[in-house]
Amino acid sequence: MFSYLFFIFLTNFRISHSDLSKNLPLWTWECVNERCAPSRPSPEKKLQSLETCNMLCSSMHIWPQPTGPVSLSSTAVPVRADFFQLQILTAPSKSVREHLQKAFELLKSDLKKIQKNARGFEEWRTVNIRVFVNESSDPRMRIDTNERYKLFVRPKFTSRSITVDISAQSFCGARHGFETLLQLIWLDPYAGCLLMLEAADVEDAPRFKYRGLLMDTARNYFPIGDLIRTIDGMAASKLNTFHWHISDSQAFPLRLVSTPQLSELGAYSNSDIYTTKEVHSLVRRATLRGIRVLIEVDTPAHVGYAWNWGSADIGDLLLCIDSEPWSDFCHEPPCGQLNPRNPHVYEILERIYAEIIQLTGVDDLFHLGGDEVSERCWAQHFNYTDPLDLWVEYTRSSLERLEYANGKLPNLTLLWTSPLSERIKTDMREYIRVLGLQVRNTAWVHKQIIGLRTIFSHEDNWDLNNGMGMWHESNGGAPYNSWQRVYEHRPWVRSNADMVEGGEATVWSSVLSEDGLDGHLWPRTAALAERLWTDRAEGATRPVHARLDVHRSRLIARGSKPLHFGPSGARKIVLHVFKIRHILHLLLKHIKFKNKTFHINNACLKNTFIKFC
Repeated sequence: MFSYLFFIFLTNFRISHSDLSKNLPLWTWECVNERCAPSRPSPEKKLQSLETCNMLCSSMHIWPQPTGPVSLSSTAVPVRADFFQLQILTAPSKSVREHLQKAFELLKSDLKKIQKNARGFEEWRTVNIRVFVNESSDPRMRIDTNERYKLFVRPKFTSRSITVDISAQSFCGARHGFETLLQLIWLDPYAGCLLMLEAADVEDAPRFKYRGLLMDTARNYFPIGDLIRTIDGMAASKLNTFHWHISDSQAFPLRLVSTPQLSELGAYSNSDIYTTKEVHSLVRRATLRGIRVLIEVDTPAHVGYAWNWGSADIGDLLLCIDSEPWSDFCHEPPCGQLNPRNPHVYEILERIYAEIIQLTGVDDLFHLGGDEVSERCWAQHFNYTDPLDLWVEYTRSSLERLEYANGKLPNLTLLWTSPLSERIKTDMREYIRVLGLQVRNTAWVHKQIIGLRTIFSHEDNWDLNNGMGMWHESNGGAPYNSWQRVYEHRPWVRSNADMVEGGEATVWSSVLSEDGLDGHLWPRTAALAERLWTDRAEGATRPVHARLDVHRSRLIARGSKPLHFGPSGARKIVLHVFKIRHILHLLLKHIKFKNKTFHINNACLKNTFIKFC
């Protein structure tokens, strides 16, 4: 504490002594016990930046940490984006070959972002990337996609080049190989060029099939560019599902050709609408990044004004619109719930489902929504019918329409958990093989979801809105989910892991705008990504913190704006402490206070270094 207060004193104290008026020299960073420590440069020492020290010192800096064996070189060579070349040696289809070429162009684009501040250099190495994709002819991310890959990097001394071999069973696996290769390259601010590890062997595959991020664009609208940047951040962390919660009670911002009334009545304004062209651009980017776009139109609740266009010909599509008090009829205003006894509702749903599948190309996975149904709303319109029976009736009819729209039922159709979900095992047994639950409440224990495929999205750990407050409550909402809390949550340990498809962080936009999106997502979503990819028993330890800090720097270099871990990161704290020690060494000679020498406890500074380094 004393050293910290004294640092504040120094920053506000004008020192006139000639020794202190000189600029302090650059620091060099040395690897000590697999940690980078600063020291003074000298003619006898090699000048090394913190960025290079981080990459060469740590035994593992790939994020997420690979699940297979890894061997990394401790030497680096200069490279440049223009000197990367691609050779596709095997590809099972023309489509896979085209996607590999486009993904390679994205890799070069990412490299150019990293090297934008690079200076001239004359000895760049050529990097020859050879790709082998041996099995899947479909480049899309599917439920059964094999994402395993192998990366082999070796120098060719005769030609001053680097050979990179990436082998995979699918395009998505090869794309992950591109991503890992990209993480072996960094900008060295001292050398002024990109450096790349000279050799590497990596074998890797994810622990879970489904690794997602839910983004709500109904409560607040986000420009398509923000969503594409989010896709890029997800790819850097090897997430594979962008769950687009595109509509809710507040708005329906998706313009559908089949049902234009939904956005005409449901969007906030004409400028707050996602067009077909914009959705296609997002899907193309996501596909090249190895990510599926899962669009969810939540029904039968959470529909609002968008569905309030019934007529004498088609009857009421919507019930309980604007009912008051709203808390008795819906989770959030404006209230409104689809009419389960109107056959035109299901005809419209079929058109919506067909267009969503056509827009995204995702036909093996679908999300029906289905949570927070108001029993009171349906009960007051259908007095002699159990609302739970109506829910089963509605879900059956929706599944039938989904099957018509898709030609078959998807491999997995998801529903949010609710008290109504328990009826699946008793009244909808024929659908158990294709239905899955997305679980938000940690109270849903193993016995309640046994036999059903599960996606975990526990609010107490993976809801990134926690701690932001609630617009309609006075208690401030749930506590903040730190990256450590996100990282250490392993709900499958208490469940039947064979039925767990994966997990997902959720971002509900009630109190979020585009200005704060990146900081809201990163680096916490990256922490989830490693939990779902690697799932080691290790908690949020200091080595994990150090690796995540390096990954945060990558996200910044590629255009994101993640939050800090602390006061400018531990690296700057360490540097400040060493600067303080140098200044104090001079001050001890020259500063007197009330005719007494100003003494500083050097052990305090040493302890401060140990604490923060």
